Amino acid sequence: MITGKYPNLRLRRNRKESWTRRLVQENTLSPNDFILPIFLIDGSNKKESISTMPGVFRYTINRISQIVDKAIKKGIPMVALFPKTKNTLKNNLGTESLNENNLVCRAIVEIKKRYKNQIGIMCDVALDPYTSHGHDGLIKSNQIINDETIEVLINQSLLQAEMGCDVIAPSDMMDGRIGKIRKALDNSNFKNTQILSYAAKYASSFYGPFRDAVGSKSSLKGDKKTYQMDFRNSDEAIREVALDIKEGADMVMVKPGMPYLDIIKSIKEKFRIPVLAYQVSGEYSLLEAAINKKLIQRNAVYESLVSFKRAGANAIVSYYADRIDKILE
Repeated sequence: MITGKYPNLRLRRNRKESWTRRLVQENTLSPNDFILPIFLIDGSNKKESISTMPGVFRYTINRISQIVDKAIKKGIPMVALFPKTKNTLKNNLGTESLNENNLVCRAIVEIKKRYKNQIGIMCDVALDPYTSHGHDGLIKSNQIINDETIEVLINQSLLQAEMGCDVIAPSDMMDGRIGKIRKALDNSNFKNTQILSYAAKYASSFYGPFRDAVGSKSSLKGDKKTYQMDFRNSDEAIREVALDIKEGADMVMVKPGMPYLDIIKSIKEKFRIPVLAYQVSGEYSLLEAAINKKLIQRNAVYESLVSFKRAGANAIVSYYADRIDKILE
């Protein structure tokens, strides 16, 4: 509580010079706070631009060293892998997710072979990059079916762990999947494989550019409101996180990021568990568009990232991670 009053108390005294502002600042950013997403494509020697995400690219397996080298050099602790699966490999069941030669599995093997444990690997557990309908789960009678989907997610998780994935990240929002995945990992001697649960993932309009990047945007039938959270709810997020922690989640994710800073703060204060924020594709693309049109200054990126730390996030998944050294300057 602030005591004293003007003129004895002048808060501007602590802001008068750069050195004193640095001395009393409450939140800081470093490369340790970031996870770098990497989009994958089939083929060889390709680095493919994404029209809806300027400055972000898709890479073939033999070129991912370009971006992983950069991430390690900058001190980023972990990368997150997302595939753009060929349409010819997609079907209603998302069976390509269980193929040990799919893009994600091959990328895990390549990164582990080249870098050992110099950097962590996080893998998305969901079916939307692999299904012809673009949903995160199986469909029966026009409904996303929960329990049958979980059985596929378990096998997807086990496959990724077997390939060498460090952090399994279920983003599907099926009920009960964290407990079942944790049990399956433990029973298969992957007791040290971490689970990052997308525990509070909202049915958001900010995901469009990402769906374009992984190739699910045009195939998505309907919306995801029956399994992702209603953006009007906050207490529900607490319930979701509580369940996932009880089921064995090591860390939890809030997605999207900036429109949900209140959710990040509430979860951190309630559970004191590592909380991650995802600065999603729509946030990134809006910032880039505004910067390119000179509507805002580029240091707005730094300001937006600090907001996650201020809210209580331990780490941030951000498409700016590979440029973090320039942002911190």
